[in-house]
Amino acid sequence: MIIYPHLEEGATIGVTAPSSGLRAELHELMHSALSRMRSSGFQVTCGDTVWTQNKAKSAPAKIRAEEWNAMMRNEHIDAIIPPWGGELLIEILEHLAFEDLPHKWVLGYSDLSVLLLAITLKTGIATAHGANFIDLRGEYSDATTSMWRTVLATKSGDSVQQQSSLHFQREWKHDAPSPCVFHLEEPTYWKTVSQAEVNMQGRLLGGCIDVIRHLIGTPYGNVQHFQSQMIHNEPIVWYLENCELNTADLRRSLVQMKLAGWFEHCAGLMFGRSPANQAVDGYTVEDIYEELSAELQIPLIYDMDCGHVPPQITLINGAHAEVHSYGGKGTITQYFRP
Repeated sequence: MIIYPHLEEGATIGVTAPSSGLRAELHELMHSALSRMRSSGFQVTCGDTVWTQNKAKSAPAKIRAEEWNAMMRNEHIDAIIPPWGGELLIEILEHLAFEDLPHKWVLGYSDLSVLLLAITLKTGIATAHGANFIDLRGEYSDATTSMWRTVLATKSGDSVQQQSSLHFQREWKHDAPSPCVFHLEEPTYWKTVSQAEVNMQGRLLGGCIDVIRHLIGTPYGNVQHFQSQMIHNEPIVWYLENCELNTADLRRSLVQMKLAGWFEHCAGLMFGRSPANQAVDGYTVEDIYEELSAELQIPLIYDMDCGHVPPQITLINGAHAEVHSYGGKGTITQYFRP
C-alpha cells in the first residue's frame, strides 16, 4: 500500500542539501526563499549543508546523509524541501536510514528525483516531484507552481486536479529577476504521438531520466517489487524529463529501462519539456517518442509541465493518476489511494 504524508498549515519545513548546496555568492537566493516561506506561515529549519558547495556536492556523502537522517528523525520537522538538485545525490543512498522512515513529504526535482523514487520504491511512502525550495522565493507563484501546497495538503483518500500551464519559460534570465521567479512567456502546448485525444491512468512514478536510470540494478530501483508488493500489479504511468542527454543517450537510457522491466504493466508515458534532446545524425526526440510508443503499444504525451523548463505540475510518486490531453491542453487528477 501507499502511505501519503500530509502538510498542515504552519508546518515546519526542513531544508537540507543532499545533492548541491549554495556557494557564498548565491546565499541571497536562499535568504529570499527563507523570508518568503516564513511570511507564508511556515517555520523553516536550515541545515549546514545548504550553505556550502565544493567539488560538485554540498558536503561529503556521509555528512549529507547524517544531516538528512537527522532531519527525518526530528519530530519537529514536518516536511523536507532541499534548495535544489545537483549532480551526486546517488552517493548518499547507501548511508540513508530507509527502515521505519517517518511519514514526511519530500519535495523537489532534478537530481533529487533519485531520492524521491528510491524512497517510494523501497518504503511505499509517497514523494512529491515539483518545485525546489529556491523556486519558492518569488513575491508570488504562478498558478501551476503554487499548487504544491494544495497537493501536499491533500488527505489520504482524497483527490486533487491540476491543469496544464498557460505559458512556460523557454530560457532562464538570471540577470532580470521576475517577481514570480520564472519568465513565463511561451504558450504551453502538450503534444501526443497519436496527435489525438489521450487518456491514461495508473500509479505515477518518474523523475529526471539522467539520474534515475542509475538506480537500475541497485537495491533502490526495484520496480518489480514495488509493483507486485505495494500496488498489487496496478499499471504504472511514468513521467520522465531530460536535463542534458542527447537523443542517442536518451534512447539508450529508455531501452535500458525497458530491458530492466521498468515498463512492464505500463499504461502510458509522459515526457516533460527539455532544454536538451539534441538530435544525433538526424535522429530526433520525436523519433524516439514514436518508436517507444509503438514498441510498448501505449499512449505517450510530451512537452508537458515537468522538469527543467518551468513551471511544473506537482506529481506524486505512488498516487493513482488519471491523465487527459487534448488540443494542446491537459489535466492530471491524482487520487491518494492506499
